[in-house]
Amino acid sequence: MNFRIGDKVVYPNHGVGVIEQINSRTLGGAVSEKFYLLKFKASSLKVEIPFRNIGAVGLRRVIKNGDVQKILDFLIDGKCENHTDWKFRFKENSDKMRTGSLLDVAVVLKGLLILNQTKPLSFREKKMLERARYLLVSELALAKNVEEAEVEDLLTKALSKSKLRFPDVVAEA
Repeated sequence: MNFRIGDKVVYPNHGVGVIEQINSRTLGGAVSEKFYLLKFKASSLKVEIPFRNIGAVGLRRVIKNGDVQKILDFLIDGKCENHTDWKFRFKENSDKMRTGSLLDVAVVLKGLLILNQTKPLSFREKKMLERARYLLVSELALAKNVEEAEVEDLLTKALSKSKLRFPDVVAEA
């Protein structure tokens, strides 16, 4: 997959970034290697990714507007199964978050929201829920070319059809 400077791309579990530069560098001899310099809007983090690692890290283009409905449909009536063992469930969800698939992120989000209805989430699961929410909102907003608040409303409406809702954000003292 070839990207150009200015392309908006998704780095799994980090979110949407912009290709700022394409650099070449000579490594250990005469081997020249090309890198993408990716900057994340939300955190100002910059990451260099060698061309040869694009597939391994799962770097991909932002989903198309037409795929947004698939995510919303899943949130409305997709099936989720949560493992009862906390460690197994956390590992499974972490693996899904790293796949780079926005649908997998939606599966994690919905699964954690379902679990949250029956028992309080652990600190790490709360963080994962926040991360999944952020990844969904930021990419869907870009795909639809709308503000993130509009996507928050879309997600809230879709989840309410499944009798789910985002937990209230509690300010830490």
